[in-house]
Amino acid sequence: MGWLAAGDTYEVALVGGRVVARSASAKSPTEGKRERTLPAEIRDRPEVVELQRFAEWLDRHAAECAAQVDNWMVSSLPVPAGLLARVWPDEAWQAALRDVVVVGEGPDEVGFLRDADESDGLRVVNLDGETMCLTPRTVTMPHPVLLPDLEELRTFAAESGVVQGVEQIHRATWPAPGDSDGGDTDVVTEFAGAEYRSWFHLSARATSLGHAISGSSIVHRVRDAGRVFTARVGMSDPYAEEKAWTGGLTWSHEDDAYRRLPLREVGPVAWSEGMRMAAALHAGRTVPADDAR
Repeated sequence: MGWLAAGDTYEVALVGGRVVARSASAKSPTEGKRERTLPAEIRDRPEVVELQRFAEWLDRHAAECAAQVDNWMVSSLPVPAGLLARVWPDEAWQAALRDVVVVGEGPDEVGFLRDADESDGLRVVNLDGETMCLTPRTVTMPHPVLLPDLEELRTFAAESGVVQGVEQIHRATWPAPGDSDGGDTDVVTEFAGAEYRSWFHLSARATSLGHAISGSSIVHRVRDAGRVFTARVGMSDPYAEEKAWTGGLTWSHEDDAYRRLPLREVGPVAWSEGMRMAAALHAGRTVPADDAR
């Protein structure tokens, strides 16, 4: 983006996501020392205000793109390859999509997404370091618990310097228990009892992680193999206690939201995402001073 005149003395531009100013006397793009802060005399000028609003919109747009890709990944939803090609030129979409592991229509059509074009299809890099062109109608961006070569993908990413804009292969995962481990149990207490200074602090932690508050529970809805599960972490009564604590983790299904599912009936993605939520809430607890050393 070029420099815009802001009065007779300064020019402004959007650099690195923020509005910066320089002297209007600069005769070339490389001349003119940038001001450390916006001069007071131009802060309210229309050019500056509009650039600031544009910067805020770009931030919101980038966050929305990342959230959409994260939703595709967590839900392992099929995404039209043509759609990826159409949004790829947008830098925000590209930042969210680049190096996400995609799976095409064949067992060997797996790799890190590097490019998407309406004419040439998708370019991906496989575990052999080879670039392949894929032309599937749709692709999925599997949740990491569904990736059979997850450890190999993590090793390749580390060795190749791959950095994903949306957390996929390095996302914290928990394997679902087998029938013999789960039995008829319907609650996980591993992360229960996390203490917070107040209900407000606990609910703020939950919403900052992207979860919702419903009654006396923190909830997270997850689509798993076409079924929608709701993971719930209980909360202590805000009207009865000064402090707040997390309770047990349970799951229900959209067909019967009031029935706790036995752990053996929880899908692998729903299980992992529920445990991820409970672990993150536990990690944000208030740590007593004696334990902080």
